[in-house]
Amino acid sequence: MNSKLCELLSIQYPVIQGGMAWVSEAKLAAAVSNAGGLGIIAAGNASAEWVRGQIKLAKALTDKPFGVNIMLMSSHAAEVAKIVTEEKVAAVTTGAGDPSPYMGDWISSGIKIMPLVASVALAKRLAKKGVAAIIAEGCEAGGHIGELTTMALVPQVVDAVNVPVVAAGGIGDGRGVAAAFMLGAVGVQLGTRFLVAKECQIHQNYKDKVIKAADIGTMATGRRLGHPVRALKTPFSRMFASKEYDTSITNAELETLGAGALKLAVDGDEERGCFMAGQIAGLVSQEQTAKEIIEEIFLQANLLMRGGVR
Repeated sequence: MNSKLCELLSIQYPVIQGGMAWVSEAKLAAAVSNAGGLGIIAAGNASAEWVRGQIKLAKALTDKPFGVNIMLMSSHAAEVAKIVTEEKVAAVTTGAGDPSPYMGDWISSGIKIMPLVASVALAKRLAKKGVAAIIAEGCEAGGHIGELTTMALVPQVVDAVNVPVVAAGGIGDGRGVAAAFMLGAVGVQLGTRFLVAKECQIHQNYKDKVIKAADIGTMATGRRLGHPVRALKTPFSRMFASKEYDTSITNAELETLGAGALKLAVDGDEERGCFMAGQIAGLVSQEQTAKEIIEEIFLQANLLMRGGVR
């Protein structure tokens, strides 16, 4: 399946692997890139030197294009922005901030910039600044989310900007890919589906929870703090939700409760971990290699878009 995204990034399939902090590291990114998509290393709040090490490892594992996701609110963002320029990665996806201060260096280095947005206003603002594409993510996604659904957000962003749009949030199979193209997107970003990739380095407890999740197996917490997060329903997420309604707890104390919870989940802590995952988790039923995931999804999408059956 060829599209503008494939041409833009020199990839075989129009799919970007989501930049999931503590999850999206070099081995997963390289596996996705080797399978024909665009693998992503998530910088999260990690040090710049850790990111450089991951980039070098990915280069040793693949000769295909891959990118780095930068969380712009991180205290390490400026250093990471410099490192991706020095290492000349193929692409940068961004979230939690405005990438404008770094875009000049990235563009001059030939790096494709693809910010993640949850609103039309932000998409329009960034599209005017020279980004290569926009990733429009609906609230079905795992991790930090906005308010609009993918179905509502993507076509409005497509109509509002003059750059290619990638759909994200609630996409986990070929039906989701076909729907994204019908909404005007040129490709998709997948996160939750890659949690159960065999190359993904998270603890088996995390993978098992995703595979066992039901359709209503996730919840969003953190709205009181202004940055809601979608995760699987677990002892931690239920506890955190209850604390949001407790007026005796300050916002600072609430923030402290969530600190480090994702890393605990990645390490397999079933009681204290925040197991971020999207609503599509209920559709995920087995571990597969990144190559098997991508080929299965796009075979199904091709059949659907050619008028076949799923």
